[in-house]
Amino acid sequence: MTTAAQWVQGARPRTLGAALSPVMVGTAAASLEGPTIWWRAASALVVALALQIGVNYANDYSDGVRGADAYRRGPVRLTASGIASPRAVKRAAIVAFGVAAAVGLGLSLAADPRLLVVGAAAVAAGALYTGGPRPYGYSGLGEVMVLVFFGFVATAGSAYVQVDRVPAAAWWGSLVSGLPACAILLVNNLRDVASDRVAGKRTLVVRLGRPVGRVLFTLCLVGALASTAAIGASHRWALVGLAAAPLAVRPALLAVSEADAPPLVRALTGTVLFQVVLAALLAAGLWAS
Repeated sequence: MTTAAQWVQGARPRTLGAALSPVMVGTAAASLEGPTIWWRAASALVVALALQIGVNYANDYSDGVRGADAYRRGPVRLTASGIASPRAVKRAAIVAFGVAAAVGLGLSLAADPRLLVVGAAAVAAGALYTGGPRPYGYSGLGEVMVLVFFGFVATAGSAYVQVDRVPAAAWWGSLVSGLPACAILLVNNLRDVASDRVAGKRTLVVRLGRPVGRVLFTLCLVGALASTAAIGASHRWALVGLAAAPLAVRPALLAVSEADAPPLVRALTGTVLFQVVLAALLAAGLWAS
């Protein structure tokens, strides 16, 4: 029997900041133009978290059955380790995506039914990351899709369901949330580059090499801070987000200088912390504006 603690571990809670951050930033950006509708914000958060968990379980299942996790050096995976059966992990992914779809349906009908198309695309993107006959995560497109869905779609969408439009601060905020999410995936792929190469998983780091991956990781962190400064040009209180900058230093140093799994796992955890603190400070600044 798989324990509850193992299911929680399989959901990869360290990565859930990628779902929390865009909702915080998008909702705060919308507050510049109208009152916050809190039940919609809560619903958007449930959708984002359920999608992230669904992606994590789907990735666990797909990589496990394809054998891509056979030589992986990071945290344990449910399918590859045999902790849970592939069928059970697949079912967990379906349940998570189902929760996202159900809550997203209600939110879309209340805000704008056209969002149903966006929601369907988000679920499909999550399922096809490493699943299906031609998974895009195996072709080096993972970071692009993360920026699209956990950056622009999640942030702009969280703002749109509040005020029926996307303020400029939410577009910039999409980079504040999305670029660190890309950095999380990049450092994960930096850690797994050797095993991914053996498994035929052509991630962006495998395609371009570890040195380029390290540069891209650093640029993502710098880009998130630069986007915060861009928001601050119009909303001065948003500049409080730059106080998160020191938290980017250690992950960047580890990602640039280390190749072993333990320090790169610490870099991943540090990147998530940087992302969440940056988003929280930016959101506080926007609400104060």
